[in-house]
Amino acid sequence: MTTDLNTLLTALYVKIDDEIGGTRGIGRPPRIGNSELICLAVAQSIPGFRSEARWLRFAHAHLGSMFPYLPQRPGYNKRLRAALPLVKRVIRLLATDTAFWFDNVWIADSTPVECSRSRPTARRSNLAGWAGYGYCASHSRFFWGLRLYLVCTPAGMPVTWALATPKIDEREVLAAMFDREPYLPAERSGLLLICDKGFASKEFEADLARQGIELLRPSIKRERRRRGEPQLKAVRQLIESVNDTLKGQLDLEQHGGRTLEGVAIRVAQRILAMSAAIWHNHKTSAPITRSLIAFDH
Repeated sequence: MTTDLNTLLTALYVKIDDEIGGTRGIGRPPRIGNSELICLAVAQSIPGFRSEARWLRFAHAHLGSMFPYLPQRPGYNKRLRAALPLVKRVIRLLATDTAFWFDNVWIADSTPVECSRSRPTARRSNLAGWAGYGYCASHSRFFWGLRLYLVCTPAGMPVTWALATPKIDEREVLAAMFDREPYLPAERSGLLLICDKGFASKEFEADLARQGIELLRPSIKRERRRRGEPQLKAVRQLIESVNDTLKGQLDLEQHGGRTLEGVAIRVAQRILAMSAAIWHNHKTSAPITRSLIAFDH
């Protein structure tokens, strides 16, 4: 089996159409169905088309055989923003269809999703009230936007994710994510969660323990060396590589969203594209499951 973009989109279309493609609302059916819409979203993200107008021009010229009908940019943007719950559902669908879903080791981290830099833009932005100022340690600078919280397996398959303002404590956001879906840790025994020093807290660790989650993190100053700390350095590189896939290959930092719905769907698009690539590589027994090289051209 070949591992190009056409093969990925074909397999993804069949998977979505078999599971949820037949569900629709009352009234005249849309000319482009849910399965085609999700495949279009993945096909846009993997090659790196940040502009929807440029992407649709390219799709009209080169993907007419796969998508007989392509909407105009306003219609595509409207359908895509309304499809955020569907995109989240497909991400979970792909994750549960792999062996990675049953891993009892999770990695959690947050990464900035910058939305603006100038003070005037931040004041008049439609994201005002949702976004805020935060500090990016990897770039040693402040940013204005949101933070993406991602919990994934060591292979990079997303388990759950959320967007939150940088003003909220990281531990509060992660605890709320588990409280919203308590069945996720309950389905696994001996679950190990790997985080960085920013999640250090006795209350947070005790709350995780009540849910059957053991926290593994580096020790902070004036703290005794924690169990398993020598092996953390290599494992921590996994989540950094996942963030690099989202930012370096899928252009997470150049999302172009100007509203909360726009930012959310563009972030979800990139997580969906990464999930689809991992899912397809897993099904085709590819040596590197999180590789996008075969699909990005």
